Amino acid sequence: MAKRPTIHDVAAAAGVSRGTVSRVLNGDRYVSTAARVAIERAISETGYVVNRNARSLVTQRSGSVVMVLSEPHEKVFEDPNYSTTIRVAIRRLAVRDMSMVIMLAGDDGDRDRVVRYVRGGHADGVLLMSTHAGDPLVDALETMRIPAVACGAVIGKENVIPYAAANDREGARQMTRYLVEQGRRRIATITGPLDTPGGVQRLEGFADVLGRKASKKLIEHGDWTQLSGESAMARLLERAPDLDAVFVASDLMAAGALSTLRAVGRRVPDDVAVGGFDDSAVALTTHPPLTTIRQPLERVAEETVRLLLARIDGTEHIEPVVLPTDLIVRESA
Repeated sequence: MAKRPTIHDVAAAAGVSRGTVSRVLNGDRYVSTAARVAIERAISETGYVVNRNARSLVTQRSGSVVMVLSEPHEKVFEDPNYSTTIRVAIRRLAVRDMSMVIMLAGDDGDRDRVVRYVRGGHADGVLLMSTHAGDPLVDALETMRIPAVACGAVIGKENVIPYAAANDREGARQMTRYLVEQGRRRIATITGPLDTPGGVQRLEGFADVLGRKASKKLIEHGDWTQLSGESAMARLLERAPDLDAVFVASDLMAAGALSTLRAVGRRVPDDVAVGGFDDSAVALTTHPPLTTIRQPLERVAEETVRLLLARIDGTEHIEPVVLPTDLIVRESA
């Protein structure tokens, strides 16, 4: 049987010391570009694969991170935004030869499993997704002092847990201003959950533009699912049948709102203009195609992973990253 290539074989093929190869494998930035290229070529040529168990004994690291999705199973698989973040994170971590484990934390049992997993030393860091205010998992992770960052701020922990996010509040302002500029006078909104930053900040942006016109009668709440968009739209029409526009805090909920409007015979955009948020794949599949706010999902994911790697590498003070949004005009408004 052929002998498995070792780090010594890589060093010999690259013409560098074993220590230099080790530093590259461990993510050391202070290695010359020429040496790094030579080592990467040697790894490819020799077929060397890192022995994770041996490495972890030396570095006291597992070589993996855990992504925690704080939503029930059905929401995770319905929302297209999660798949984008997962894909980007896996690709970005692979550059550091790190793997990612995905765990759900939608209830107490799931949260307990995450805590046991992390406490067992199976992850070098935690990437939090869709975390709700007051989530006890966040306090547990703080106690364990494991590097953690969030995709989107954790309400109440903004100065404790670094995060990357789109500018939700400004994005909501952009959409609401656009609806006003289109001559819409009775503008409603369907928010996300108000224990999430997207839910709170997109409602705040809506209110920033409309002021006193943003009355409770014209505000309904959803939970990011299409079904919640359908039911919230029905409640709005019952309370305010004369509404002529609705800003919906996610594309998936907007798809639900469009379904309800179609069912009751309201024409879009003639009778009611509809605006979403995300510019996910859903926005192009609705009828009509959805005017929405594009948040740079891939860049947010890239920045979130970068922040996590910085925390794992020992960087203490990390500023949050907030990225701009863009208005994308299609046929629904």
